[in-house]
Amino acid sequence: MTTHNYEELAALHAIAKTLAQPWELRDQLEQVLGEMNAHLGMQRGMISLLDRDTGEAWLEVAHDIKLDGVEITYQIGEGITGKVAQTGRPMAIPNLGKETLFLDRTGARRDLNRNELAFLCVPIIYDSRVVGILSADKGAQDVADLDQEMSMLSSVAELIAKAVHILALEEENRRLRRLVNQGKPPTVDIIGHSKGMQEVFGLIRHVADSSTTALILGETGTGKELIAKAIHMNSARSKGPMIQVNCAAIPDTLIESELFGHERGAFTGAIRQHRGRFEEANNGTIFLDEVAELSAAAQAKLLRVLQEKQFQPLGSPRLVKTNARVIAATNRRLEDCVSSGQFRTDLYYRLSVFPIYIPPLRDRGNDIILLADHFVLKYSNELNKPVKRITTAVIEAFLSHHWPGNVRELENCIERAVLLTEGDAIEMIHLPPSLQTKGREEVEKDAGRFSTVIESQERSLIIEALKEAHGNQSQAARNLGTTKRIIQYKIQKMGIDPWKFRTARNGR
Repeated sequence: MTTHNYEELAALHAIAKTLAQPWELRDQLEQVLGEMNAHLGMQRGMISLLDRDTGEAWLEVAHDIKLDGVEITYQIGEGITGKVAQTGRPMAIPNLGKETLFLDRTGARRDLNRNELAFLCVPIIYDSRVVGILSADKGAQDVADLDQEMSMLSSVAELIAKAVHILALEEENRRLRRLVNQGKPPTVDIIGHSKGMQEVFGLIRHVADSSTTALILGETGTGKELIAKAIHMNSARSKGPMIQVNCAAIPDTLIESELFGHERGAFTGAIRQHRGRFEEANNGTIFLDEVAELSAAAQAKLLRVLQEKQFQPLGSPRLVKTNARVIAATNRRLEDCVSSGQFRTDLYYRLSVFPIYIPPLRDRGNDIILLADHFVLKYSNELNKPVKRITTAVIEAFLSHHWPGNVRELENCIERAVLLTEGDAIEMIHLPPSLQTKGREEVEKDAGRFSTVIESQERSLIIEALKEAHGNQSQAARNLGTTKRIIQYKIQKMGIDPWKFRTARNGR
């Protein structure tokens, strides 16, 4: 672990305190750059965010630099910022005047002597991925050890990584919403920009125009019904009917009648002829949700329909032909159901011609915030509430939550929050208790980690100073560039015994 001097520790402590404030993310990060300037002499600090898809970096937060509304961007590998974004490795330039890669796209050093400036640039890494770039100038004459300066800037980057990650998600979602609002409203309400959902959209495009049977797999609440609707609406059958059947909601005694129909008098209570769902879905699509719940008899009849494209209603000698396209869905592993004998092997292979797996919400990254914003807009309009945004603390809670109920759980959470909100923003207090507890735990965990790192290094630094001064607190304070009063306070707070070091000297 790198050892920082006392002034650097003071800067880290100030930055940690700033990040613990209930401010907007951009305000927090601007203050962080200000602390770097005040404590470390690192001027013209900049934080650039990285677009995860294009690799492009754009300047988002700056200190002592006039941007005047101009968007500053760096392509992959362009300039020092682009190089650091591309490689994920820090770069230190001891003399800016001799560096051809430096672009000064902001124009902030136009009137300065670049030969008197050093430039430091480090990646901001969150969850093993570069999410941004932190850079700053420093007077070349003030740089005694370039490696130490880079170590310090990297420590700052570690502290701000989570805040930068969330800000990048927020900005990416704002851009996506602008693009969506400019385009044609979608015929089916599916929202997703994550890699997993883009793969799902690709599969929908491939299968939609065919008559191939599709099997949609995914946990409860992931939106299997929406995927089925998207396949139907993007197919040549879109003008035909789409009939939905929840196989789990129909008793075994009625499922055959519901799917295939019956004649009058076919069984007790059959007082009139009934058209089955397959007959209603002719020239369209039939969506069999929770297909794993079908009885053995219904499975056999469904297999015949898939094989022969015809069926026989209960109590009827006639054969009914159908060209309905079948889409099935389940939240269970059909392979396990086949192994246990609950589901026919031949039917499994008939249904799983074109499987589509919907990833759970916890694996969809920034889709969580994109969906949350969508539901805020939806329910603020429906409930006539002035809610416009979600606070940073709530975003952090959403990103760290496991979401066992997936998109359905998130939607219910937002509807509840909009109902409870009196102002224009959803706060932690408006969330269900399970998310509030999680949010507090995450905040306390982060705060504890910051404090532990800083206090550990601060304690080591004070002990080393006391050793060098043989227990003399005044001398130790002078060596650290601070006052005796502060050192005495820290010694008492940390439980350090200065007499140990004085005794050690007398014993020599």
